[in-house]
Amino acid sequence: MDASVLPLNLVAATFVGFAIGYGLDSLFGTSPYLTVFFFIMGIIAGFRELFRYARRMEREDDKKDK
Repeated sequence: MDASVLPLNLVAATFVGFAIGYGLDSLFGTSPYLTVFFFIMGIIAGFRELFRYARRMEREDDKKDK
């Protein structure tokens, strides 16, 4: 994965979380609780992917140094 994709992944994960929460809130009438919950979960998922990418790049750099 290229580093230029990281911001898109962060935004996409946040948007998907928001959309899922909004859809479930509309379905169950629990507004805004599920929207907020899934929005936060989307942000967490986006940052998790960011940190996983950073760790992967660090391991590749360590392999190049040896």
